[in-house]
Amino acid sequence: MHPFSYTRVSDTREALNAGRRGGRYIAGGATLVDLMRETVERPETLVDITGLPLSEITVTERGGLRIGALVTLSEAAAHAKVRTLCPVVSEALELSASAQLRNMATIGGNIMQRTRCTYFRDVTADCNKRQPGSGCAALHGVNRTHAILGTSDACVATHPSDAAVAFAALEAQVHLLGPGGTRQVPFTDFLLRPGSTPQREQSLRKGELITAVEIPALPRPLRSGYLKVRDRQSYEFALTSAAVALHLRGGVIREAKVAAGGVGTVPWKLPAVEQHLVGERPSGALWSAAAAKAADGARPLQHNRFKVELLKRTVERQLRVVGGTK
Repeated sequence: MHPFSYTRVSDTREALNAGRRGGRYIAGGATLVDLMRETVERPETLVDITGLPLSEITVTERGGLRIGALVTLSEAAAHAKVRTLCPVVSEALELSASAQLRNMATIGGNIMQRTRCTYFRDVTADCNKRQPGSGCAALHGVNRTHAILGTSDACVATHPSDAAVAFAALEAQVHLLGPGGTRQVPFTDFLLRPGSTPQREQSLRKGELITAVEIPALPRPLRSGYLKVRDRQSYEFALTSAAVALHLRGGVIREAKVAAGGVGTVPWKLPAVEQHLVGERPSGALWSAAAAKAADGARPLQHNRFKVELLKRTVERQLRVVGGTK
Protein backbone atom coordinates (compact mmCIF):
# COMPACT_ATOMS: atom_id res chain seq x y z
CA MET A 1 0.00 0.00 0.00
CA HIS A 2 1.37 3.42 -0.96
CA PRO A 3 0.91 6.48 1.27
CA PHE A 4 -2.20 8.58 0.65
CA SER A 5 -4.19 11.29 2.38
CA TYR A 6 -7.84 10.98 3.34
CA THR A 7 -10.50 13.64 3.70
CA ARG A 8 -14.22 13.40 4.41
CA VAL A 9 -16.50 16.02 2.88
CA SER A 10 -19.93 17.13 4.04
CA ASP A 11 -21.26 19.01 1.02
CA THR A 12 -20.92 18.89 -2.75
CA ARG A 13 -18.91 22.10 -2.95
CA GLU A 14 -16.21 20.61 -0.73
CA ALA A 15 -16.28 17.43 -2.80
CA LEU A 16 -15.90 19.26 -6.11
CA ASN A 17 -13.05 21.39 -4.81
CA ALA A 18 -11.22 18.27 -3.64
CA GLY A 19 -11.94 16.49 -6.91
CA ARG A 20 -10.69 19.44 -8.94
CA ARG A 21 -7.40 19.18 -7.02
CA GLY A 22 -7.05 15.55 -8.10
CA GLY A 23 -8.74 13.75 -5.21
CA ARG A 24 -10.40 10.41 -5.92
CA TYR A 25 -13.98 9.99 -4.71
CA ILE A 26 -14.71 6.96 -2.56
CA ALA A 27 -17.89 5.67 -0.92
CA GLY A 28 -18.26 1.94 -0.29
CA GLY A 29 -14.77 1.30 -1.64
CA ALA A 30 -15.70 -2.16 -2.89
CA THR A 31 -13.45 -1.82 -5.96
CA LEU A 32 -11.02 0.99 -5.28
CA VAL A 33 -9.69 -0.39 -1.99
CA ASP A 34 -8.94 -3.74 -3.65
CA LEU A 35 -7.09 -2.03 -6.48
CA MET A 36 -5.06 0.02 -4.01
CA ARG A 37 -4.07 -3.13 -2.13
CA GLU A 38 -2.90 -4.67 -5.39
CA THR A 39 -1.05 -1.40 -6.26
CA VAL A 40 -3.02 -1.13 -9.50
CA GLU A 41 -4.41 2.20 -8.27
CA ARG A 42 -2.22 4.67 -6.36
CA PRO A 43 -4.32 7.74 -5.59
CA GLU A 44 -2.64 10.47 -3.59
CA THR A 45 -5.87 11.66 -1.98
CA LEU A 46 -9.14 9.87 -1.19
CA VAL A 47 -12.26 11.99 -0.84
CA ASP A 48 -14.93 10.27 1.26
CA ILE A 49 -18.32 11.33 -0.13
CA THR A 50 -20.55 9.11 2.03
CA GLY A 51 -21.83 12.18 3.87
CA LEU A 52 -23.33 13.77 0.74
CA PRO A 53 -27.13 13.85 0.28
CA LEU A 54 -27.19 11.43 -2.65
CA SER A 55 -28.97 8.45 -1.09
CA GLU A 56 -32.56 8.83 -2.26
CA ILE A 57 -34.68 6.90 -4.75
CA THR A 58 -37.50 8.97 -6.20
CA VAL A 59 -40.13 8.69 -8.91
CA THR A 60 -39.78 11.54 -11.40
CA GLU A 61 -42.65 13.74 -12.54
CA ARG A 62 -42.91 11.75 -15.77
CA GLY A 63 -42.93 8.41 -13.99
CA GLY A 64 -39.29 7.44 -14.31
CA LEU A 65 -36.91 6.51 -11.50
CA ARG A 66 -34.02 8.50 -10.14
CA ILE A 67 -31.54 6.51 -8.05
CA GLY A 68 -29.01 8.49 -6.04
CA ALA A 69 -25.35 7.68 -6.57
CA LEU A 70 -24.87 6.73 -2.89
CA VAL A 71 -27.80 4.32 -2.71
CA THR A 72 -26.35 0.89 -1.93
CA LEU A 73 -26.99 -2.03 -4.24
CA SER A 74 -29.01 -3.83 -1.58
CA GLU A 75 -31.16 -0.74 -0.92
CA ALA A 76 -31.89 -0.27 -4.61
CA ALA A 77 -32.66 -3.95 -5.17
CA ALA A 78 -35.14 -4.03 -2.28
CA HIS A 79 -36.85 -0.71 -2.97
CA ALA A 80 -40.55 -1.13 -3.72
CA LYS A 81 -40.59 1.28 -6.66
CA VAL A 82 -37.55 -0.30 -8.28
CA ARG A 83 -39.05 -3.77 -7.93
CA THR A 84 -42.40 -2.60 -9.30
CA LEU A 85 -41.34 -0.27 -12.10
CA CYS A 86 -38.04 -1.86 -13.17
CA PRO A 87 -37.78 -5.52 -12.12
CA VAL A 88 -34.83 -6.00 -14.47
CA VAL A 89 -32.80 -3.58 -12.33
CA SER A 90 -33.68 -5.38 -9.08
CA GLU A 91 -32.82 -8.75 -10.59
CA ALA A 92 -29.48 -7.50 -11.93
CA LEU A 93 -28.56 -6.03 -8.55
CA GLU A 94 -29.52 -9.19 -6.66
CA LEU A 95 -27.22 -11.20 -8.92
CA SER A 96 -24.30 -8.86 -8.23
CA ALA A 97 -21.45 -9.80 -5.91
CA SER A 98 -22.22 -11.11 -2.43
CA ALA A 99 -24.78 -9.88 0.10
CA GLN A 100 -22.04 -8.28 2.18
CA LEU A 101 -20.65 -6.35 -0.78
CA ARG A 102 -24.12 -5.28 -1.91
CA ASN A 103 -24.60 -3.73 1.53
CA MET A 104 -21.46 -1.62 1.03
CA ALA A 105 -21.25 -0.95 -2.70
CA THR A 106 -23.08 2.06 -4.16
CA ILE A 107 -24.81 2.61 -7.48
CA GLY A 108 -22.28 5.25 -8.51
CA GLY A 109 -19.33 3.09 -7.57
CA ASN A 110 -20.82 0.04 -9.26
CA ILE A 111 -21.01 1.65 -12.68
CA MET A 112 -17.54 3.16 -12.17
CA GLN A 113 -15.92 -0.15 -11.25
CA ARG A 114 -12.96 -1.25 -13.30
CA THR A 115 -12.51 -4.49 -15.18
CA ARG A 116 -11.84 -7.82 -13.51
CA CYS A 117 -9.35 -8.78 -16.23
CA THR A 118 -6.59 -10.74 -14.50
CA TYR A 119 -3.91 -9.06 -16.61
CA PHE A 120 -5.14 -5.61 -15.61
CA ARG A 121 -4.94 -6.62 -11.93
CA ASP A 122 -1.50 -8.24 -12.29
CA VAL A 123 0.98 -5.36 -12.23
CA THR A 124 3.66 -7.57 -13.79
CA ALA A 125 1.58 -8.15 -16.94
CA ASP A 126 1.33 -5.92 -20.00
CA CYS A 127 -1.89 -3.89 -19.91
CA ASN A 128 -2.70 -0.79 -21.96
CA LYS A 129 -5.52 0.09 -19.59
CA ARG A 130 -3.16 0.22 -16.61
CA GLN A 131 -0.03 1.40 -18.48
CA PRO A 132 -0.84 2.88 -21.91
CA GLY A 133 1.46 1.64 -24.66
CA SER A 134 2.62 -1.49 -22.83
CA GLY A 135 0.48 -3.92 -24.84
CA CYS A 136 -2.42 -6.25 -24.05
CA ALA A 137 -1.42 -9.62 -22.61
CA ALA A 138 -4.99 -10.91 -22.93
CA LEU A 139 -4.92 -10.84 -26.74
CA HIS A 140 -2.66 -13.88 -26.86
CA GLY A 141 -3.09 -15.11 -23.31
CA VAL A 142 -5.89 -16.86 -21.49
CA ASN A 143 -8.87 -14.88 -22.78
CA ARG A 144 -11.85 -17.14 -22.04
CA THR A 145 -13.68 -14.47 -20.03
CA HIS A 146 -12.81 -11.54 -22.26
CA ALA A 147 -14.92 -9.48 -24.64
CA ILE A 148 -16.07 -10.37 -28.13
CA LEU A 149 -17.84 -7.06 -28.84
CA GLY A 150 -16.45 -3.53 -28.82
CA THR A 151 -12.87 -4.71 -28.64
CA SER A 152 -9.78 -3.11 -30.14
CA ASP A 153 -6.15 -4.07 -30.67
CA ALA A 154 -5.43 -2.19 -27.44
CA CYS A 155 -7.92 -3.88 -25.08
CA VAL A 156 -10.39 -6.78 -24.85
CA ALA A 157 -11.42 -6.45 -21.19
CA THR A 158 -15.10 -6.65 -20.24
CA HIS A 159 -17.01 -4.27 -17.99
CA PRO A 160 -18.13 -6.33 -14.96
CA SER A 161 -21.26 -4.51 -13.71
CA ASP A 162 -24.62 -6.31 -13.85
CA ALA A 163 -26.61 -3.19 -12.99
CA ALA A 164 -24.94 -1.33 -15.85
CA VAL A 165 -26.38 -3.85 -18.33
CA ALA A 166 -29.91 -3.12 -17.09
CA PHE A 167 -29.25 0.64 -17.18
CA ALA A 168 -27.97 0.39 -20.74
CA ALA A 169 -31.00 -1.62 -21.84
CA LEU A 170 -33.43 0.89 -20.29
CA GLU A 171 -31.56 3.85 -21.81
CA ALA A 172 -30.82 5.50 -18.49
CA GLN A 173 -29.10 8.84 -18.05
CA VAL A 174 -26.17 9.56 -15.71
CA HIS A 175 -26.49 12.83 -13.78
CA LEU A 176 -23.17 14.59 -13.20
CA LEU A 177 -22.11 17.58 -11.14
CA GLY A 178 -18.82 19.30 -11.77
CA PRO A 179 -17.00 22.63 -11.54
CA GLY A 180 -18.84 23.66 -14.70
CA GLY A 181 -22.29 22.81 -13.36
CA THR A 182 -24.66 19.92 -13.99
CA ARG A 183 -25.11 17.78 -17.07
CA GLN A 184 -26.68 14.49 -18.13
CA VAL A 185 -25.03 11.81 -20.25
CA PRO A 186 -26.84 8.87 -21.87
CA PHE A 187 -25.69 5.72 -20.14
CA THR A 188 -24.48 4.17 -23.40
CA ASP A 189 -22.21 7.21 -23.90
CA PHE A 190 -20.99 7.36 -20.29
CA LEU A 191 -18.93 4.16 -20.43
CA LEU A 192 -16.38 4.31 -23.25
CA ARG A 193 -15.17 1.61 -25.61
CA PRO A 194 -11.40 1.18 -25.43
CA GLY A 195 -10.40 2.16 -28.96
CA SER A 196 -6.81 3.38 -28.79
CA THR A 197 -7.27 4.91 -25.31
CA PRO A 198 -8.40 2.05 -23.02
CA GLN A 199 -7.18 3.92 -19.94
CA ARG A 200 -10.07 6.37 -20.41
CA GLU A 201 -13.15 4.45 -19.28
CA GLN A 202 -15.85 7.07 -18.61
CA SER A 203 -16.84 10.36 -20.20
CA LEU A 204 -16.14 12.23 -16.96
CA ARG A 205 -14.54 15.64 -16.83
CA LYS A 206 -11.98 16.46 -14.16
CA GLY A 207 -13.56 16.72 -10.74
CA GLU A 208 -17.03 15.61 -11.87
CA LEU A 209 -19.17 13.65 -9.46
CA ILE A 210 -21.97 11.21 -10.27
CA THR A 211 -25.10 12.32 -8.44
CA ALA A 212 -27.71 9.90 -9.78
CA VAL A 213 -28.77 7.46 -12.46
CA GLU A 214 -32.17 8.22 -13.96
CA ILE A 215 -34.30 5.65 -15.77
CA PRO A 216 -36.83 7.31 -18.08
CA ALA A 217 -40.55 6.65 -17.88
CA LEU A 218 -41.26 3.39 -19.68
CA PRO A 219 -44.42 2.37 -21.54
CA ARG A 220 -46.85 0.20 -19.61
CA PRO A 221 -47.51 -2.64 -19.30
CA LEU A 222 -43.85 -3.62 -19.29
CA ARG A 223 -42.31 -7.03 -18.73
CA SER A 224 -38.64 -7.16 -17.86
CA GLY A 225 -35.98 -9.43 -16.41
CA TYR A 226 -32.28 -10.21 -16.17
CA LEU A 227 -30.52 -13.49 -16.88
CA LYS A 228 -26.90 -14.13 -15.88
CA VAL A 229 -24.86 -17.11 -17.05
CA ARG A 230 -21.71 -17.82 -15.06
CA ASP A 231 -19.37 -20.62 -14.02
CA ARG A 232 -20.89 -20.88 -10.55
CA GLN A 233 -24.13 -19.68 -9.01
CA SER A 234 -22.82 -17.13 -6.53
CA TYR A 235 -20.23 -14.37 -6.32
CA GLU A 236 -19.11 -14.77 -9.91
CA PHE A 237 -19.01 -12.45 -12.89
CA ALA A 238 -21.00 -13.12 -16.03
CA LEU A 239 -19.81 -15.11 -18.99
CA THR A 240 -22.89 -13.66 -20.67
CA SER A 241 -25.99 -11.90 -19.43
CA ALA A 242 -29.13 -10.41 -20.94
CA ALA A 243 -31.36 -7.57 -19.76
CA VAL A 244 -34.71 -7.55 -21.57
CA ALA A 245 -37.74 -5.24 -21.33
CA LEU A 246 -40.77 -5.66 -23.59
CA HIS A 247 -43.86 -3.51 -23.95
CA LEU A 248 -46.68 -5.66 -25.33
CA ARG A 249 -50.09 -4.29 -26.20
CA GLY A 250 -52.77 -6.06 -28.19
CA GLY A 251 -50.58 -9.11 -28.51
CA VAL A 252 -47.88 -7.12 -30.37
CA ILE A 253 -44.45 -5.98 -29.18
CA ARG A 254 -44.59 -2.19 -29.29
CA GLU A 255 -41.17 -1.51 -27.76
CA ALA A 256 -38.18 -3.70 -26.99
CA LYS A 257 -35.08 -2.88 -24.96
CA VAL A 258 -32.27 -5.42 -24.88
CA ALA A 259 -28.65 -5.31 -23.72
CA ALA A 260 -25.98 -7.90 -22.98
CA GLY A 261 -23.22 -8.16 -20.39
CA GLY A 262 -20.10 -10.26 -20.01
CA VAL A 263 -19.41 -10.08 -23.75
CA GLY A 264 -18.60 -6.42 -24.41
CA THR A 265 -15.97 -3.95 -23.37
CA VAL A 266 -18.99 -1.95 -22.16
CA PRO A 267 -22.57 -3.08 -21.45
CA TRP A 268 -23.69 -3.90 -24.98
CA LYS A 269 -26.96 -2.52 -26.34
CA LEU A 270 -28.48 -4.78 -29.01
CA PRO A 271 -30.39 -2.53 -31.44
CA ALA A 272 -30.56 -5.18 -34.17
CA VAL A 273 -32.35 -7.52 -31.77
CA GLU A 274 -34.71 -4.74 -30.65
CA GLN A 275 -35.58 -3.74 -34.20
CA HIS A 276 -36.36 -7.31 -35.17
CA LEU A 277 -38.87 -7.60 -32.32
CA VAL A 278 -40.87 -4.37 -32.66
CA GLY A 279 -44.20 -4.77 -34.41
CA GLU A 280 -44.16 -8.56 -34.16
CA ARG A 281 -46.24 -11.05 -32.20
CA PRO A 282 -44.37 -13.18 -29.66
CA SER A 283 -43.44 -16.64 -30.88
CA GLY A 284 -40.64 -19.14 -30.55
CA ALA A 285 -39.55 -18.44 -34.12
CA LEU A 286 -39.41 -14.70 -33.40
CA TRP A 287 -37.20 -15.11 -30.34
CA SER A 288 -34.79 -17.37 -32.25
CA ALA A 289 -34.56 -15.03 -35.23
CA ALA A 290 -34.04 -11.96 -33.04
CA ALA A 291 -31.43 -13.63 -30.82
CA ALA A 292 -29.48 -14.73 -33.90
CA LYS A 293 -28.55 -11.06 -34.34
CA ALA A 294 -27.17 -10.67 -30.82
CA ALA A 295 -23.56 -11.42 -31.75
CA ASP A 296 -23.45 -9.27 -34.90
CA GLY A 297 -19.97 -7.78 -35.22
CA ALA A 298 -18.37 -10.16 -32.70
CA ARG A 299 -14.59 -10.64 -32.79
CA PRO A 300 -13.92 -13.71 -30.66
CA LEU A 301 -10.46 -14.68 -29.50
CA GLN A 302 -8.81 -18.07 -29.23
CA HIS A 303 -10.43 -19.13 -25.96
CA ASN A 304 -13.78 -17.32 -26.01
CA ARG A 305 -15.31 -18.37 -29.33
CA PHE A 306 -17.95 -20.22 -27.33
CA LYS A 307 -19.33 -16.85 -26.21
CA VAL A 308 -20.82 -16.17 -29.65
CA GLU A 309 -23.27 -19.05 -29.40
CA LEU A 310 -23.71 -18.65 -25.64
CA LEU A 311 -24.73 -15.01 -26.11
CA LYS A 312 -27.36 -15.94 -28.68
CA ARG A 313 -28.78 -18.67 -26.44
CA THR A 314 -28.81 -16.39 -23.39
CA VAL A 315 -30.68 -13.65 -25.23
CA GLU A 316 -33.16 -16.14 -26.72
CA ARG A 317 -33.81 -17.73 -23.34
CA GLN A 318 -34.52 -14.40 -21.68
CA LEU A 319 -36.73 -13.23 -24.54
CA ARG A 320 -38.80 -16.38 -24.09
CA VAL A 321 -39.06 -15.85 -20.32
CA VAL A 322 -39.95 -12.17 -20.48
CA GLY A 323 -42.19 -12.63 -23.51
CA GLY A 324 -44.15 -15.35 -21.78
CA THR A 325 -43.40 -18.16 -24.24
CA LYS A 326 -40.90 -20.36 -22.44
